[in-house]
Amino acid sequence: MIRFEHVTKRYADGTTAVDDLSFEVAEGELVTLVGPSGCGKTTTMKMVNRLIEPTGGRIFLNGDDIATVDPVELRRRIGYVIQQIGLFPHKTVLDNTATVPHLLGRPRKEARARAAELLDLVGLDPSVYGSRYPEQLSGGQRQRVGVARALAADPPVLLMDEPFGAVDPVVREHLQTEFLRLQSSLHKTVLFVTHDIEEAVRLGDRIAVYGSGRIEQFDTPATVLGAPATPYVAEFVGADRGLKRLSVTPIETGDLEQPPVLHLDDPVGRALAGMAADGARWAVVLDSEEGLHGWVAADALGQAAEDGTVREHARRMEAWLPVGAPLKQAFSTMLQHDAGWIAVLDGDRFLGVLTPGRLHEALRRSTTADAANISRADVELQTVLDA
Repeated sequence: MIRFEHVTKRYADGTTAVDDLSFEVAEGELVTLVGPSGCGKTTTMKMVNRLIEPTGGRIFLNGDDIATVDPVELRRRIGYVIQQIGLFPHKTVLDNTATVPHLLGRPRKEARARAAELLDLVGLDPSVYGSRYPEQLSGGQRQRVGVARALAADPPVLLMDEPFGAVDPVVREHLQTEFLRLQSSLHKTVLFVTHDIEEAVRLGDRIAVYGSGRIEQFDTPATVLGAPATPYVAEFVGADRGLKRLSVTPIETGDLEQPPVLHLDDPVGRALAGMAADGARWAVVLDSEEGLHGWVAADALGQAAEDGTVREHARRMEAWLPVGAPLKQAFSTMLQHDAGWIAVLDGDRFLGVLTPGRLHEALRRSTTADAANISRADVELQTVLDA
């Protein structure tokens, strides 16, 4: 969708902002450009919509050399979201969002209808927010309007220049979550500029880590964190890159332990006998449809009448996640519920439990797998018990 071929931007004073840049962004891919201030990432992005003209090389958009396309026509094919947002203060939220469709010649009623759809899509009820003015919105709400406006003409490409950089960390994380939700359904081709490696890791299908005017590494977040290509990349992503990997390492079925499983209507005596045979102090409890109900402790059953059922002694289980959720979310859930393990589900089906020990192993396997270019399942870990 977007292809750079030996692109250079050199200014009249001799400053080289971008030096011999070549890379591709596939259709529907979200690529984050990350690096320190002045490294060339914003220049790279602005050359795509010809806000800055390259001094060498060529840029292609969906096969077209953008140098041969009228700049105004080109920009109509590209959504653009910036940190400052740039909403018109004298227009309502609905009219701000309808600006681009209206400029493209759509009737006002149709443009406003499209704007209302997009406001709803970004989590702003048009019946509540549509008639408000930008000054009546919070920073996070204004950013949502900026995203909605960029999507109004349904462009295949989005350019986003630190769009969430001006809001506080809590709002920023919420905006990132909402944008990922949008991207999962819209599948836009996105270039996203940020100076924050954690944001780049969380959002990007691939990350371009910039040095001075050039890309030092262009790869998946897991690979950049697990196998930095150069000392510069290793220093930039930080000594805590192992922790950052938690955000991009999913829970897999091979990471799970299989505890004893009981059902709500199992007799206490039989349940206790089964747990004793397994040497288990607790068991997962499922309902009649094999859905997760909770857990039960052997001590609690040991004090119960043997002709009773597990149902009277089972505790509800709130600490659970779907398979494929990131390890960071698993770790956070453990801390939130002060839990020594969390249940992992596939839909409603119970798959197993993830413990802190298995979480650590999953992280180690992921790092080793990326470094050796093999699957996590093929990694054999050594522990102190193997010595």
